[in-house]
Amino acid sequence: MAVREIVQFPNPVLKAKAKPVGEITPEIQTLIDDMIETMYAAPGVGLAAPQVGVSLRLAVIDISSREEKHPLLVLINPEVIAVDGELLEEEGCLSVQEFNSNVKRYAKVTVRATDRHGQVYEVTGEDLLARALQHELDHLNGQIILDHVSPLKRELYKRRLKKMKKEEESAS
Repeated sequence: MAVREIVQFPNPVLKAKAKPVGEITPEIQTLIDDMIETMYAAPGVGLAAPQVGVSLRLAVIDISSREEKHPLLVLINPEVIAVDGELLEEEGCLSVQEFNSNVKRYAKVTVRATDRHGQVYEVTGEDLLARALQHELDHLNGQIILDHVSPLKRELYKRRLKKMKKEEESAS
């Protein structure tokens, strides 16, 4: 297992629709292990394969640090099959550094996915789990948190990001 580098906005892999996972090969198992380790090291509650530069429909989620009753989820080729309600809460993203914003999501979602052993299962999440499921599925569909904010807020973030990069370059 290895901690992989988390791809940062504006890397184009974050805006591409991820390809379905075919066979669950030893390479896919290694990717899953690396993603889990990377998510914990970040630290985060979810990570999608595009965030480590791999354009595959694969995500991991573990909200147990905030809600103990939930196990680690490995989601291969996940799809939303039911939604309910509405929730507006603050979110951040490991691939969009130093940015948080209120994002409107469904309050409850049910997702069908395949686990790392090839078993199809369904998971229903509310509150934080619902938000994490939707956030990671957004990544698999080429969307990021900036796609959920106003054009003005997005532009202000892009300007701030340029300024941060300039400051980093002049410091080195």
